[in-house]
Amino acid sequence: MDSNFASSGLAHVWIQGDAVTRAVAIVLLIMSLTTWIIILWKVLDQRGYRKQAKACESFWHSADFAEGLDKLGDADGNPFRALATEGREATRHILHKDGRTGPQLHDSLDISDWVERSLRRSLDDHTARAQSGLTVLASIASTAPFVGLFGTVWGIYHALLGIGAAGQVSIDQVAGPIGEALIMTALGLLVAIPAVLGYNALVRGNKAITHKLNRFAHDLHAYFVTGARVTAGGDGKVLPMKKA
Repeated sequence: MDSNFASSGLAHVWIQGDAVTRAVAIVLLIMSLTTWIIILWKVLDQRGYRKQAKACESFWHSADFAEGLDKLGDADGNPFRALATEGREATRHILHKDGRTGPQLHDSLDISDWVERSLRRSLDDHTARAQSGLTVLASIASTAPFVGLFGTVWGIYHALLGIGAAGQVSIDQVAGPIGEALIMTALGLLVAIPAVLGYNALVRGNKAITHKLNRFAHDLHAYFVTGARVTAGGDGKVLPMKKA
């Protein structure tokens, strides 16, 4: 199918089609636009997260916690900075009691459990944000072929009605209308394929970023509890930092 045939076929389907055929075409167009908007949006987000992840090692070579936060950056939605600030506030809250006069339920938790819960909450918030839009992509990938198939079936049905009303049937009369109706199935596949590929790529990207966040959270947990980052060498010490 060359481009001239496809464009002329699409134009003929739109002109000759009824309200249902046009509605199916509009739905597929909306699905396609939504797919590419989500893919572009999430790709830009993941690119920003990868840049922010590169600053994590610089964070540990800072003179104090405040300098480390500056190195992480202050961009809105920075999950690495959010982890660090969440852990700091959790540590302050349970150690200094924040001026509280009476006991609270979380006082029964030790600092390790409390910091871990706070860091996990921050990680869960990022995961929820990172997965937003992916459900829409998955839905488009699974339904677009069937929407296109419905348009094809509807088009073939009306084509056969027209051929039957003409009273005379030839291969030219059958091939043209049915071929144009099959374009709707092709459109459904053209919408679904980018959605599937985009979904898989974004899921892989999210997993890589989540892995870096989990590793950073693990190091932060050790830092807030013991005052040192846990390293792969097992010595438990890196450049000491002054807590904020």
